[in-house]
Amino acid sequence: MSETVARPADNHAIFAQQLDKAGTAGGFIAALDQSGGSTPKALAAYGVEASAYSNDEEMFNLIHDMRTRIMTSPAFNGDRILGAILFEQTMDRQVAGKATPDYLWQEKNVVPFLKIDKGLADEADGVQVMKPNPDLENLLARATALNVFGTKMRSVIKSADKAGIQRVVDQQFETAQRILNYQMIPIIEPEVDINAADKAACEEMLRECLEQGLAALGGDLPVMFKLTLPDTANFYQPLLNHEKTLRVVALSGGYSRDEANRKLAANNGMIASFSRALTEGLSAAQSDDTFNSTLDQTIAEVCAASNT
Repeated sequence: MSETVARPADNHAIFAQQLDKAGTAGGFIAALDQSGGSTPKALAAYGVEASAYSNDEEMFNLIHDMRTRIMTSPAFNGDRILGAILFEQTMDRQVAGKATPDYLWQEKNVVPFLKIDKGLADEADGVQVMKPNPDLENLLARATALNVFGTKMRSVIKSADKAGIQRVVDQQFETAQRILNYQMIPIIEPEVDINAADKAACEEMLRECLEQGLAALGGDLPVMFKLTLPDTANFYQPLLNHEKTLRVVALSGGYSRDEANRKLAANNGMIASFSRALTEGLSAAQSDDTFNSTLDQTIAEVCAASNT
């Protein structure tokens, strides 16, 4: 689709407010978007074993309970959290009697994003591109109607194969253009595996391809990037300073929270978008006081690392 699809008439003002916050506010983006494949691991880390549920519906109810506990915590607020990335089912559910995106924006002043990819294809040429997403336009239409601001989609780079990395970037920007057509801001996420033997070379090739993609990007709206913390501090400054970039955020990628925060603090202007590192230390068995104080400490540490 090449034509721009107007947002619903009643949420232009909301989008403008969210765009201002996403581009200028401090804090970081919370990634609460574990999908079906990663949900069992996320629940296990939270202290909920597979024996606690017998089917997908029960599993997704439990992960929504975990996310709701995080989002409704007094520690989770727009003063330190810029945005939150949601799984599709989370977008379609409610928190405290409101649609989740409206709860985030109206009650917490947190900008809602949506994970839109359908997972990864098998590895080829040292990369995993995204699986096909033929129903994307319908999903984007539903998301804009629910006042969702932007999207996120993930690919993975495992080795410094120029053709493979170019395929990842081409697909990311093609998908980003479809998202921009719906007046939404895409987060482009070509993750570099932190265990790649040639990680620095991957990053060199990736940055070059991303700069070329930005140069060819059409339309007036900017994009965001979600990138693995680089081996060289401030390596992604050219992207961060580009006129078509709204923000550059960092994924934790398997680093411990302490290591991710240390690396993030060395990259000026990058902010966090952590998932596993955000929920590290949280447990279903914790009292509300312990849960909230643990989350508060985590948010404070991640926010401090983001504000450098």
